[in-house]
Amino acid sequence: MQDHHLRYPIGEFVLGKTYTQADTNEHISNIESFPSKLLDFLGTFPTEQLAKPYRPGGWTGNQVIHHLADSHMNALLRLKLALTEDNPTIKSYPEQKFAELADYDKDKVAFSMELLYAIHTKWAILLNSISESDWGRSFYHPGSDYTYTIQESTAQYSWHCDHHFAHLKLLSV
Repeated sequence: MQDHHLRYPIGEFVLGKTYTQADTNEHISNIESFPSKLLDFLGTFPTEQLAKPYRPGGWTGNQVIHHLADSHMNALLRLKLALTEDNPTIKSYPEQKFAELADYDKDKVAFSMELLYAIHTKWAILLNSISESDWGRSFYHPGSDYTYTIQESTAQYSWHCDHHFAHLKLLSV
């Protein structure tokens, strides 16, 4: 049970929920403000803490930050595909193998933070421009065998921000 709490400190994301426009506006706001919130938080503790895993067998704080950049880059592209194609099948990626690549180096975290700022800025511009009817547009994720609407994907990535922020907070205790 303890490992589950460390793996999902804010709980798991629940698929299939219904969201109001007010919920979606909060999700957009969370996505938009996340890089600044993360940078502010990272300034509060020593960078050597980022070299430690947040749980036994888990990623280091550095890997979490690099993962956020990769994952959210994919999210932005998935959004664009859903807005421009009819229910496209997106490509998943091997997150664990990405975390072992050279660009996940601890000395390269600043690049991923810069990338997060750019991604989240573009992402928020698009999310704030979506018409009411476009929130129901979708993409199919073959890895989870699930069709996400843009609205649900936005909720999930807002959760994803909070999920990994909670992982990083575990490093400061």
